[in-house]
Amino acid sequence: MNNGEDAVIVLGGGLAGLSAGYVLAKAGVRVKIFESDSMVGGLSKTLIHNGFRFDLGGHRFFTTDENVNAFVKNLMGSELISVCRKSKIYMRNQYIDYPLRPFNAVFSLGLPVTLKIIGDYGIEKVKSLVRKKEDISLEDWVVRHFGRTMFNMYFKEYSEKVWGMECGGISAEWVEQRIRGLSLAKAIRNAFFRFAGKDMPTLVDSFLYPRLGIGRISDRLKEEIVKNNDVYISTSVERVNHSDFTVDSIVAGSNTHKEVIPGKEFISSIPLPKLVGILNPAPPENILAAASRLKFRDLIVVAIMIDRRRVTDQTWIYVPERNMPFGRIHEPTNWSEEMAPEGKTIMVMEFFSFRGDRIWNESDEGLVDLTVANLEQLGFIASNEVIDSAVVRVPKAYPLFEVGYRNICREIHQYLSRFKNLHITGRGGMFRYYNMDHAIESGVGSAERVLKKAARVGKIEWCPCNDVPVIREAVPITGDEGIALLRVQ
Repeated sequence: MNNGEDAVIVLGGGLAGLSAGYVLAKAGVRVKIFESDSMVGGLSKTLIHNGFRFDLGGHRFFTTDENVNAFVKNLMGSELISVCRKSKIYMRNQYIDYPLRPFNAVFSLGLPVTLKIIGDYGIEKVKSLVRKKEDISLEDWVVRHFGRTMFNMYFKEYSEKVWGMECGGISAEWVEQRIRGLSLAKAIRNAFFRFAGKDMPTLVDSFLYPRLGIGRISDRLKEEIVKNNDVYISTSVERVNHSDFTVDSIVAGSNTHKEVIPGKEFISSIPLPKLVGILNPAPPENILAAASRLKFRDLIVVAIMIDRRRVTDQTWIYVPERNMPFGRIHEPTNWSEEMAPEGKTIMVMEFFSFRGDRIWNESDEGLVDLTVANLEQLGFIASNEVIDSAVVRVPKAYPLFEVGYRNICREIHQYLSRFKNLHITGRGGMFRYYNMDHAIESGVGSAERVLKKAARVGKIEWCPCNDVPVIREAVPITGDEGIALLRVQ
């Protein structure tokens, strides 16, 4: 490795880290990115198995930010295709359209249940007018916005399957961010007037997707970065050396070889607890204790290759019921025909798990058998149609947003903000709920701060006609966690 001390060192090669590296590289800054996995992209990667392609769960690209949209379009060019969204919820042995379609909902749930859902929502609206109550948990927020019946029927089971804990312990801030602005009233209005939810991510009817899988976005970022810079894969960062709140270097490498890598600025998108744990010298005990309270949910992806052109016509199928082991199904060939060989298809199931639990410790063969048996039970496939399979375990896939997590993060963020040349970014790095567009925006924001500090340029925006950064003047401001942000003047 070339140990140039003027380089910007990026810890983690997910979307946020790669976006930061891309913007810096385009501005002529020397960049080195270190990724512990054998591929870049983090959770937004596409795996190839015997001619079949699949993502680690179905990841779409959608944004209401014109700059981020132009950035991705310019980067990807003709690789992007538009996919019409078709998704359902499997509940009570019925398939219910999502977003909601009124006649399908009434037919599937029955008129009495539908009226009870609407009545409960009305009761909650009256309660909120009479008595203002702060939403602490996911349960509080969903009941207030959708009513108790809807919470019990769908949100409770699905959320507890995804997160592995009771809804009363999941932070309301997560669900508010996840389906921001949505309520039963808006869902019904969107059902009758489809334009009503066009700017609401959870209700959009179409989205962009690379024809060879979502991982192509990360691959393209890497392809541009390595033209004049370095991206090191299978290279773990083991230590972050600092003095007087200035990072001097990192220690990175493989199990057999490690090096000290100096740098001028450091951007971290690795999981926040890991960053805290590898600071050298170690941070105060209260910061270490706070980081130890932040937890992650793990993911197992089971891909089943099938000797048939298609199994469904859906982009997603949500499975909240506890008697089904997986939580979500998607068929990649409904997103792009190029995700499987001609005449074949692939179904991908997501198992939400904690490392060490029964599902995580199950053998690959056992997980495949369990998946196939349940797909047969749902009437999707026959076991003799299965021609191949793959199992991928993804540790620390999602930050676990327990009640009180934001106060813990604030304490850690405020400590890290004292470092003069350390910038945290991304979903895991910030320990926040970020969609793909938020992760890209977060990484770009970190690059902007580095460039501003270096007095090279101010604010970077994206020109719709090309991928060259367009500069505008910017000034630093402070976010609610004490982390520097940029605001256009």
